[in-house]
Amino acid sequence: MAQEKSCFTRKVFWQNPYLTELKVIITSVNGNDITVDKTIFYAFSGGQESDEGTIGGKHVIEAKKEDGNIIYTVENGKYFHVGDEVIMNIDWSRRYKLMKSHFAAEIILELIYKRIPTIKKTGAHISPGKSRMSFEYDGNLADILPEITKSTNEIINSNSVIKSDFSDEKNERRYWEIANFAKVPCCGTHLKSTGEIGLLEIKRKTGGKGKEKIEICLKNS
Repeated sequence: MAQEKSCFTRKVFWQNPYLTELKVIITSVNGNDITVDKTIFYAFSGGQESDEGTIGGKHVIEAKKEDGNIIYTVENGKYFHVGDEVIMNIDWSRRYKLMKSHFAAEIILELIYKRIPTIKKTGAHISPGKSRMSFEYDGNLADILPEITKSTNEIINSNSVIKSDFSDEKNERRYWEIANFAKVPCCGTHLKSTGEIGLLEIKRKTGGKGKEKIEICLKNS
């Protein structure tokens, strides 16, 4: 039987993406699907994979966004009841790799946009230690990769501060910003500084006529 207590999920992963454990209260139970009052457990969005971890010691099978909530499918929901106070844990090693992959892709995407304003991004997938982006473009991105790689490494080596905040808190719109580089709408989990990304390799992958793909691999993830 479904149990429910109305409450939107407060995304603590925006306030502190480095937090790995959090005490939470169960706000609804529907079979194996539960919601909590607040969370450090990121759900798949914008191409970035979900975190992995546990709630109340039970493995989270899936995390999905629904309006202002995040719904977690756990391995055995019968052990949860509305009002229970439990511990949420995330796999920090995986989260940190995702954060580094994500921000490496963000920097490279902005550099590509600055170099080719007319290019259109058609997809992205951010996984631990590796990210991929797809584009509609009639040219060959291999022509600008040396320049993009050089500029990316300069930004990483500058160890610039990454600011992340709300642009519209009510509607949960956020952005990241690096001074004198870019300010970009984004609701992902962000690093504190660019130097955390470390060494990386950027490769072009063929995607067919008018289609280009970029793969970014972190070397120290």
